[in-house]
Parts: sequence; structure tokens; C-alpha cells
Amino acid sequence: MPTVYLQDYAVFSGDLKRCFISDKTLINTINQYSYCIAERDAVFKTALQQSDILLPDGIGIVAAVKLLSGQKITKIAGADIHHYLLEELNRKGGSCFYLGSTDNTLKKIVARLSKEFPNVKVCTFSPPYKPEFSDTDNLQMLEAVNVFQPDVLFIGMTAPKQEKWSYQHKTKLDAKIICSIGAVFDFYAGTVDRPSPFWIKLQLEWFIRLCNEPKRMWKRYLYYGPLFVKSIILQKIKSFT
Repeated sequence: MPTVYLQDYAVFSGDLKRCFISDKTLINTINQYSYCIAERDAVFKTALQQSDILLPDGIGIVAAVKLLSGQKITKIAGADIHHYLLEELNRKGGSCFYLGSTDNTLKKIVARLSKEFPNVKVCTFSPPYKPEFSDTDNLQMLEAVNVFQPDVLFIGMTAPKQEKWSYQHKTKLDAKIICSIGAVFDFYAGTVDRPSPFWIKLQLEWFIRLCNEPKRMWKRYLYYGPLFVKSIILQKIKSFT
């Protein structure tokens, strides 16, 4: 698996066609926000570090790797791995499970998926919306997934909740690939618009998301963004000493 280290994180450095998947595989993403949160949350940090594949989801991560190691990697967003896996499942006639979000969003996902990827079998489950799940909640989610036995389990509970949950329950989940993709559920359902390819190519997806959802996104980009930059610069200075 091609990887490059960013501090304590082994970040995937290839393209999705080189994303060799065998046995049970846990896929997560890392961006400047999750990096900062993980430095303050030991359980979240462990969850990211124990990922079988940790994708660089953000230009901040790509730039940091370039600055600290001189290696050039490509941003791979949650939406990218989602689309890639659906194409593979459609080609093989596989199955996927969506765990997270609301029943309304999940219905829209199923409707769109049935048109775009008709060979993919799909099932969903909407867990209760709460800060922490009870043992009963966890058992219900595990049972829903394991009865279906999907090739791919997509989890959309927002970070760091989804990464912690998938890491803590990996061994109990009967799924070949477990993939935390958060906001992709809303993007694919159409309940939240993802910035157009034009802005993505300009590496300004973050700015458009900030403009579209300022109340939800301001802290992620305007507070944690500078915090991340400061951390990376300090690491670079430290490397000279």
C-alpha cells in the first residue's frame, strides 16, 4: 500500500486504482480539521492511525505532505472513494449498506443509486441522533449490517463519531470494506450541494462550502485552518534544528 507519513499518520499516497483491498479493510479520510481534533482526542487519533487506508481528503493535507516530506500526493475526497467503490460494486454485482443520516436522506440515496448503479444491492439503517450510542443502539446497528452482509459498509455520522464507531466495532462487523464518508451521504442524496468540479479543480471546495454553510463550517476552516497551518510550520522549523 503506497503511503507517506504526516506526523503520526500513514496517509495513502497512490491513486484509487492502486488501492489494493484484501480481507476486511477500514477506510477513513483525514483533513486539516480531523487532524487538529485528533491531536486533542486520543481515541480519535488511534482510530485514524489504525485505518487500513487513510485518504488525504483536503488540500491542507496535500500541501502539508509536500512541505514536510517533499512528496506530491493527490487529494482523494470521501465522494471520490464513494463513487469508485460504487462503480466497482456495479461492475461485480456487489452490495453496500448505508449506516447513518436520516430516513429521508437514505431514501434519496437509494433512489439515486438504483438509477445510476442498478447492479448494486443496497440496504440502509438510520441510527438515533445522539452524542453517544447506547449498547442497545450499537447492537441494533450491528445486527442490521450483519444480516445484510454487505461488500461495502458506508458510514455517515460525521467526524469523529463515525471513525471511532467503525474502529471500535470493526471486528464485529460482517462487511468486507468499512468506509467512513460523512457528508457524502448528503451530497449524494442531494440534500446538500457539493461545490461544482470547477471549484474543486481550483482547490477552492472548502471556500464554497464555507460560503454555503457559514454557521456550520466557519470554525472548521477559520479556526482549525490556521491552527493546522501553525502546527505544520512548527514541525517544519523543528526539522531544521
